[in-house]
Amino acid sequence: MRLSLMIEGQENVTWEQWLALADACERHGLEGLFRSDHYLSVFGQLERGSLDAWTTLAGLAARTSRIRLGTMVSPVTFRHPSLLAKSVATVDHISGGRVELGLGAGWYEAEHRAFGFEMPSTGTRLGLLAEQLEIVTRSWEPGSFSFSGAHYRLGDVDPLPKPLQRPRPTLILGGAAGPRSAELAARFADEYNTTAATIDDCKQRHDKLASAWQQAGRDPETLQFSLMTATVVGRNRGELRDRLARLLERTGSGERPEDLLAHPPERWIIGTVDEVIERLRALEAAGVNRVMLQHLVHEDLDMVDLLGSVVGPAVA
Repeated sequence: MRLSLMIEGQENVTWEQWLALADACERHGLEGLFRSDHYLSVFGQLERGSLDAWTTLAGLAARTSRIRLGTMVSPVTFRHPSLLAKSVATVDHISGGRVELGLGAGWYEAEHRAFGFEMPSTGTRLGLLAEQLEIVTRSWEPGSFSFSGAHYRLGDVDPLPKPLQRPRPTLILGGAAGPRSAELAARFADEYNTTAATIDDCKQRHDKLASAWQQAGRDPETLQFSLMTATVVGRNRGELRDRLARLLERTGSGERPEDLLAHPPERWIIGTVDEVIERLRALEAAGVNRVMLQHLVHEDLDMVDLLGSVVGPAVA
C-alpha cells in the first residue's frame, strides 16, 4: 500500500504552509503530496483563498527532492489541453521527473460561475475530457501530431521538450468507475482514482475497472487503483477526538466529535493508529494500491508525521 497526502488547497493554504507540508512529507516518508485544483472553497467559506494548483506545484518541485507531486484532479474546464500538457511537462523538468496529472470533468458549478469558466453539460464535459486525454498523451509522445475533434483543433505540432519521465508522467483519471470513465481510463490512464468510497464500493469499482482494462486489451494486473478520502488518525482516543473537533470546525459541520467517534463514516478513514492500519489493509484487500489521505486541517503537521512515520511503514 502506497500513501500520499492530499490537501484541499482552496481552503486558505498559504505558501509557507505548502512548504511546511512538503517538508513534512519528505521527512516522514510519505510517497507524495497532491492538491485539489479549485479556486473557490468547497465548504462555502468565500473568505478563504487559493493559490493556483500548477503554479504551486512548480514552486514545490523546486523546493523538494523526493516526493511525487500532482493534482487530484484538474478540471478540463479550466485549461486548454496544450497549456495543461505544457504545464505538467514543465513541472516534470523542474522536479527531475516526479510529477503526476490527475484529470477530471469538473463538477463545482458555483466556482465556474464565480470565475467565469464555462460549465457545459455532463455529456459535453466528458467529451472535453476524452479529447483532452488524447491531446495531453500525444503531446508527451515522441514526434509531431495533429488533432481535429469536436472541441479542439491542433495543427502539426511537436511540443518540446517532452517530459523527463519515461514513457510519460503518471496520468490519473478520477470518478466512480461508471462505464464512460472506465472506458476512457482503460484507453488513456495509468491509474484510476475514486473518492470517499466504502470497502465494498472499492471492490465493486475495482472489478468494473479490471473488466474495462481487459476489454481494452490491457492486462488487468497492470491496473493501478487508488482512493482519496478524508483521514483522521490519533495516537489514542483523546487525540483522535481533538483532531475530529478541529476538522468539524474547519468544515463548518454541526456534528459533534463524539458522534463521529461512535459512528465513523464508512467512506472515511478515522481511528487510532491500529484502527487506521487495519482499515488500510482491508482497502488493499479490496484492490486499492494507493490511498490519497485527505488532510483537511492542513496546519496539523503532527498528523503528517504520524501518517508517514508510523502508519506508512506498517502497511508498506
